[in-house]
Amino acid sequence: MAWLLVVVAGILETGFAVCLKLSHGFTRLFPTIAFAVFALGSFGLLTLALRRLDVGPAYAVWTGIGAAGTAIYGMVFLGDVVSTLKIVSITLVIVGVVGLQLSGSAH
Repeated sequence: MAWLLVVVAGILETGFAVCLKLSHGFTRLFPTIAFAVFALGSFGLLTLALRRLDVGPAYAVWTGIGAAGTAIYGMVFLGDVVSTLKIVSITLVIVGVVGLQLSGSAH
């Protein structure tokens, strides 16, 4: 269950990163509010997960999901440049996240 919280928190991290861009420096109301909701949800779930998980693997998985998710979202929906190197790099991040999740131990 703790790892599920980390995965959902990582997905919410993608949401707050995208909303941060869409807020244009917190000048647009809806993306700013969405940023705050996603950020609070992400940090809240990560905090709950860290009660049972080692901080290193959990934090790395959280940031990896957020980084890969944000990069993919940007390429698919925001017109970010797509390149072979980006795709390979995102794949490596995902492989690293899976490896860290498998190496993490619950207390």
